[in-house]
Amino acid sequence: MTQMIVLPHVELCPEGAVIDAKPGDTICDTLLANGIEIEHACEKSCACTTCHVVLRKGFDSLQPAEETEEDLLDKAWGLEPTSRLSCQAVVGEQELIVEIPKYTINMVKE
Repeated sequence: MTQMIVLPHVELCPEGAVIDAKPGDTICDTLLANGIEIEHACEKSCACTTCHVVLRKGFDSLQPAEETEEDLLDKAWGLEPTSRLSCQAVVGEQELIVEIPKYTINMVKE
């Protein structure tokens, strides 16, 4: 198992969390399986940016983003060099520190 540290998020995870993540699972699936209800408006099909996260540690251990994900990330609120869509980022063997941005852009709700 890989340790995933989730930094505190006011609404989704006020205390933060330390999770044992299974390598091969996505960050999104891992968060959801551990009671952290990150938005995923497109049902994890890489068609929106609601599951955007920023990796504070472990970014380089992830497989590179594909072009579709890169294109969508350009539309994400609070984009940073270590941003990923959590539905596409697959947990590897290295510890991850994940920050869920304060805001998200959800075209379905807007």
